[in-house]
Amino acid sequence: MPSLLIADDHPLFRTALRQAATACVPDAQVREAADFAGVLGTLEAADTDLVLLDLHMPGSQGLSGLAALRGQHPGVAVLVISAHDEPRTVRRVLDHGAAGFIPKSASPAQISEAIRSVLDCGTWLPPELAAAVAALTPDPQDADLAGRLARLTEQQYRVLALIGEGLLNKQIADRLAIQERTVKAHVTAIFEKLGVRNRTQAGLLLRSLDLGEPARSL
Repeated sequence: MPSLLIADDHPLFRTALRQAATACVPDAQVREAADFAGVLGTLEAADTDLVLLDLHMPGSQGLSGLAALRGQHPGVAVLVISAHDEPRTVRRVLDHGAAGFIPKSASPAQISEAIRSVLDCGTWLPPELAAAVAALTPDPQDADLAGRLARLTEQQYRVLALIGEGLLNKQIADRLAIQERTVKAHVTAIFEKLGVRNRTQAGLLLRSLDLGEPARSL
């Protein structure tokens, strides 16, 4: 029985994705998450074959959530869903390890086709984007960054996200309910794994994954 996780903070779109998923895979076990913390919690608690991941939700903006998922759960396939459907953005999504891309304008039939393809260990792009994306050369910086982020643990990724928000060690400790010396140890490990020297460089690296907030269609 396939297990799917729908990760989107918009209730109406989660409903549409659930309907498309159950239409093409009637026996699938479908879970939902409205924020990135919920995504990570679900993946830790339950075996999951496929995540349908919105690029913009609380706790994850742009490519950062995708990079974290691929690093921490490499055995889970990810189909990215976004209103950002420019060929270069889709190319970056693939370079960060997604198995496919579904634009938010996709029809239920396209969503079902994408889900079936990825569950069958394939890939999927909308036909109108496939040629343009294939013509683009992968950016080696994206591949390098994806590899570095993949080295972070789940807790280190949480700390990095809070560094990106400008929080100090004590504030991070309070937010995560851990001791400040534990945060300091995580920060040291993060700097080493990412190849950065300070919080400013770490924050800039994280912000390089941001795509900006797209306009909502629902």
